Amino acid sequence: MNWKKVLGPGLLFASMAIGVSHLVQSTRAGANYGFALVWIVIAANVFKYPFFEYASRYANATGESLIDGYRRLGRGALWIYFLVTLGSMFFVMGAIGFVTTGFMDNLLGLSALWPSFKLFPTLLLFVVCCSILLVGKFSALDRLIKLIGMVLLVSTVIAFVLTLINGPAERLPNFVAPKIFDEAGLLFIIALMGWMPTAVDMSSWSSLWTIEKIKTSGYHPALKETLQEFNAGYWVTGLLSLCFVTMGAYLIYGTGIEMPAGSAAFSNKVVSLYTSSIGDWSYYIISASAFSIMFGTSIAVFDGYARALERTAELLFLSEEEAVAALDSNKMYNASLIIIAIGAFILIALFLAHFKTLIDIATTISFLIAPIVALANMRLVTKRYVPESAVPPAWMRWLSYAGFVFLLGFALFFVVVKLG
Repeated sequence: MNWKKVLGPGLLFASMAIGVSHLVQSTRAGANYGFALVWIVIAANVFKYPFFEYASRYANATGESLIDGYRRLGRGALWIYFLVTLGSMFFVMGAIGFVTTGFMDNLLGLSALWPSFKLFPTLLLFVVCCSILLVGKFSALDRLIKLIGMVLLVSTVIAFVLTLINGPAERLPNFVAPKIFDEAGLLFIIALMGWMPTAVDMSSWSSLWTIEKIKTSGYHPALKETLQEFNAGYWVTGLLSLCFVTMGAYLIYGTGIEMPAGSAAFSNKVVSLYTSSIGDWSYYIISASAFSIMFGTSIAVFDGYARALERTAELLFLSEEEAVAALDSNKMYNASLIIIAIGAFILIALFLAHFKTLIDIATTISFLIAPIVALANMRLVTKRYVPESAVPPAWMRWLSYAGFVFLLGFALFFVVVKLG
């Protein structure tokens, strides 16, 4: 396998996934419930796997993205995807921007430069992310993510190993484990699964990145190569999610420590907890690693949403000739980036004092729409839409059926709990 020519989309997926779901939600899972939710983390990674794998499979086999595939299922399917994207993108980007800003401010202290304007670090982050993508496009993203990916992997493994060596923090003598299956616990489980390892509706991004990688590299890998590269990125995210659950359980669970509601305060608490366990010498290493994780996620999510909006709008609103012209000019991509940044910025301003609320809203929305996208992805890898050689094996199809039931069952359960 020619890793140099193929490596990219799987790393982008990993960088996009290892952000809020790991650094925030997985840490919260361990901090609040110890190891009691490990089975939920594993189940979400396993049952969602086919729907993300199908994205890379479809793109390699057909030379087009899942979004083009949704159009083949019918114009109604594409409209549903478009509305789902519009309904979730500001919440998702806002939540990710919120977290990233917290870790950036904790590392660099940027809020002190303009104390009267609390959103200055967020504004700066969004300007930097959008500028990188507006100027460098996919090639800049591809190179940057490879660097961030290595920092992310090495730093997380080091922090995890040192946490294990130091052992769990001492629990309070009168500590009583919280209930998992009360309303608060169930709602958190839904939010945790929403972005574990990431939202199912973001599967289309993997297909867009696969197509773009083929275009920019001039190399069309075999289906096996594309899937191997994707699998490497996917299962690394799964293993790292367990690392973050473990660190939350070791450092916070049962100690009486409460995670703050504000973004900057939450980020500072996470870094200080890791530092207290590993040693003061690690402060800047942990701070830089946490920020690099979230910075990579921010750029990848900006790019993913912009590409998805661009392609969906082309298919819905433009003729074939207009779509080609728009693609050559990148105007639609650029406009999408700016719209996403403005909408997410406004949402962050509205939720400035309610960090965890914004995160839970974003992750819950993602989980509720997951069954719709999962069903569409399943349909697109049948013989009708891909060559017979690219149809998933029987075990993968059965896993996707089980995954669909898993996603739909929990989504309906959530609705029943909320209505009850």
